[in-house]
Amino acid sequence: MKASVVDLRYRMKFILQALDRNETVTIMYHGKEKGTIIPPPSHIELSIIQHPFFGMTADNATKSVEDNMKELRGSRY
Repeated sequence: MKASVVDLRYRMKFILQALDRNETVTIMYHGKEKGTIIPPPSHIELSIIQHPFFGMTADNATKSVEDNMKELRGSRY
């Protein structure tokens, strides 16, 4: 998709929709290419076996759910 600087200002919704469709947006200024907006790579989904919550109670059957969550989250500082 090609978009002018005016499109960036007034039609940002359409540019964001194009990025959602994984389209690259080329920014034009006075008919010349000035830059490119590239959509970020899509996140990699873990399989259920690789997820940290899978089997969380198998190893730590003595801990409560709250203790497991505190351990997974860690401290703020």
